[in-house]
Amino acid sequence: MASVETAAEHERILREIESTDTNCIGPTLRSVYDGQEHGLFMDKLDARIRNHDREIEKMCNHHFQGFVDSITELLKVRGEAQKLKSQVIETNKCLQDDGKDLMSSMEDLKQCRVQQRNIATTIDKLTHCLPVLEMYSRLQEQMRAKRYYPALRTLEQLEHTCLPKAGQYRFCSIMAENIPKLRTQIRDTAMTQLRDFLESIRKHSDKIGETAIKQAQLQRSLDSSVSTQPRALIGRRPRKEAAAAAAAAAGATQQSDGQGGSPLSEQDSGILDVEDEEEDEEVPGAQDLVDFSPVYRCLHIYTVLHETLEGYRRYFNQIVGFFVVEDHILHTTQGLVNRAYVEELWELALSKIIAALRTHSSYCDDPDLVLDLKNLIVLFADTLQGYGFPVSQLFDMLLEMREQYGEILLKKWNITFRQVLDQDNYSPIPVSTEQEYKHYTSQFPLQDPELDKLPFPKKLPFSEFVPKVYCQLKEFIYACLKYSEDLHLSSTEVDDMIRKSTNLLLTRTLSHCLQYAIKKKNVGLAELVQVIINTTHLEQSCHFLEEFISNITNVPPDTVNATKLYGTSTFKDARHAAEAEIYTSLNAKIDQFLQLADYDWMAAVQTSGTPTASDYLIDLIAFLKSTFSVFTNLPGTPVEHATLPGKVAQTACMSACKHISTSLMQLLLDPEVRQISMGALHQLNTDVKECESFARAGPVAGFQGDTLLLAFSDLRQLLELFTQWDWSTYLADYGKPTCKYLRVNPHTALALLEKLFKPMRETSRKNNVFAQFRKTDRDRQKLIDTIIKQLRNLIAQHHT
Repeated sequence: MASVETAAEHERILREIESTDTNCIGPTLRSVYDGQEHGLFMDKLDARIRNHDREIEKMCNHHFQGFVDSITELLKVRGEAQKLKSQVIETNKCLQDDGKDLMSSMEDLKQCRVQQRNIATTIDKLTHCLPVLEMYSRLQEQMRAKRYYPALRTLEQLEHTCLPKAGQYRFCSIMAENIPKLRTQIRDTAMTQLRDFLESIRKHSDKIGETAIKQAQLQRSLDSSVSTQPRALIGRRPRKEAAAAAAAAAGATQQSDGQGGSPLSEQDSGILDVEDEEEDEEVPGAQDLVDFSPVYRCLHIYTVLHETLEGYRRYFNQIVGFFVVEDHILHTTQGLVNRAYVEELWELALSKIIAALRTHSSYCDDPDLVLDLKNLIVLFADTLQGYGFPVSQLFDMLLEMREQYGEILLKKWNITFRQVLDQDNYSPIPVSTEQEYKHYTSQFPLQDPELDKLPFPKKLPFSEFVPKVYCQLKEFIYACLKYSEDLHLSSTEVDDMIRKSTNLLLTRTLSHCLQYAIKKKNVGLAELVQVIINTTHLEQSCHFLEEFISNITNVPPDTVNATKLYGTSTFKDARHAAEAEIYTSLNAKIDQFLQLADYDWMAAVQTSGTPTASDYLIDLIAFLKSTFSVFTNLPGTPVEHATLPGKVAQTACMSACKHISTSLMQLLLDPEVRQISMGALHQLNTDVKECESFARAGPVAGFQGDTLLLAFSDLRQLLELFTQWDWSTYLADYGKPTCKYLRVNPHTALALLEKLFKPMRETSRKNNVFAQFRKTDRDRQKLIDTIIKQLRNLIAQHHT
């Protein structure tokens, strides 16, 4: 027994050695040496080794021939491989030799393509540069020919049309730098010519007047002679004599002027050649002898040139200088001027100054220029007030200009808001670092402790246009405050002025821009959702704007009679408009799916298989599911920070379900659908069940019970009435609050019933002869006629 057990133990150890990893064989061998029969174990181990050697030898003998064959094949392959290698080397050499020429050609082609591209680029650049050079050359010719008015037009076209297209070239920069100098040169030249003209007119005005008096005297003598002569003797001779006398007088005047800069025409072009004139033409007057072209040229040039602050500054400097001199003479001399004279002169000048400023400032559309002009007028008024001149009318005029300044600001901010809204991507703002987060929260007063706790990266709930619009509102308020400075207004007046202007910006400008962004084409549902979120945050920030205005004006917001900002109503109206647009857009998208509906109104009743919903309806339900998931959770943002307000989502969902139900009912009652089979009703019933399944699944949270199913109740009760043929219940309980088919209108039921059994009635009329042989059809027809009669009685009883 001991030897049997020892043999079994040794066999177990051998199997364990054969099947165990060599790393774990130590404990097994230890068990051998712990016993007394290790010699016997070694004999068994040697026997097992010899056994495995015999098996290995048998396996090698079995596969030896195959191994030899493989070696033989490998030797053959080595020879073929050497041949193939030689062929590949030869082929590669030939390919390299042939490729050298191709590479050379390709390099030449590359250089040609580069040259071609450079030539095309050069031609394109020259196409834009040549008009600039041609126009600048034309400008130089016009300047040399002293054709300043056309030169100004050329300057405008060069500055605003040609130079921007030419690009960034050095000669373009030089031209751009020279344009203001040329414009100033033209203006100064025109003014110099006008001054020369005025000096010449003043110098020669006595001669012009003398000519005018002589012409009047000649005309008077001519009138006297005409009145004394008989009418038949009045002819051409006295008229020629008068013209000759006028010419002689003008000639004498020109000779007395010598060769100086006379305003008279150098070639007597202002004097008519009375010898060649018709009898009915008049003798030229003295004003016809003066060349007024400098006046008209200066007028046209200054009409084209825009107002600059420097021009206003020179204008005010001249006026101040004049009255400073007058004031000094008044206080340092006696009898030369008196105070009444100076005050009268100031009143006259003040009225003309105010009229001129009103006229010129009304053409200005640059708010910065208006602001600089206001500061210049304030400095002008304060200077003259220091010399004792009354200037209250100037400050009254500045308050009038305040309205114009506000309108200019509104136009500027209208463009700014449009750009902000057009450039926005209508997506939540991603922030990756604390620095980015502080950057946005410094621009917009976001207060959300839950968002502050979220780790980075995270997303702000609103898009870029929220902080940009808020910053632009503050910039507008600053611009309004700048104009109100130094006008000697109280803090309350300044506060009221700023609030009224800001209200105009909110209710008129920003409101219209938001409506434009909402109503423009290609605005998706996701963008509209983001607009609602954005306007909600802007609405919540309105009290911060109130505080901002109060801080810069030092007027508490709860002051009596203080104007309140209308920002809340503005953003609320925009949000409501976006909500309405969501409902409209969603219904329009649903209509696109419903247009794909293609019901077989004469389909037979399906007797086998499970009925399935229509393909278009399955796609519609899938679209609604994905859409409402966007409404409740925009992709990539926390649920609590990028969701549409619950009531809006619920309204949109209910509106969509009602629209589907109404549209399906309209399809069913469409006048063009004259006949309907029970098979078609069953298919429509299957589609309605699919809609009800969608409503029951709760696509939007917040509905109580089966509230959403009520959207399909009219259609559901109508279909159940026909598919279950429960007319006895309907007719018996009609009008009762507990009626099972309370929402089924008799008119609707009657119209559908007539469509459903119209084929049967037509067939019975056509085959009236054989009607007596079809008792079942005859009884069914009588039942339908009875139902129709009772429905008409219900309509007559309840709708008279």
